[in-house]
Amino acid sequence: MSESTETLVARIEELESQAAFQDELHNSLNTIVAKQGGEIIELKRQVRLLSDRLKEIGESATGSGPQDEIPPHY
Repeated sequence: MSESTETLVARIEELESQAAFQDELHNSLNTIVAKQGGEIIELKRQVRLLSDRLKEIGESATGSGPQDEIPPHY
């Protein structure tokens, strides 16, 4: 092989190596993003449950005790 052919072969092999690395990185990032998507869905569900629970607590506590009464001097 001539020097220019060897150079081209080396460049093609380097490009193939880079493409393989990028494919692996892409698959890895895709897995991470999918996992994070599931975690976000779970966190949203938990926030919704906590919000509903706080509303229930607030509604059940309204007017239920002396701490909610206005003092007579007001």
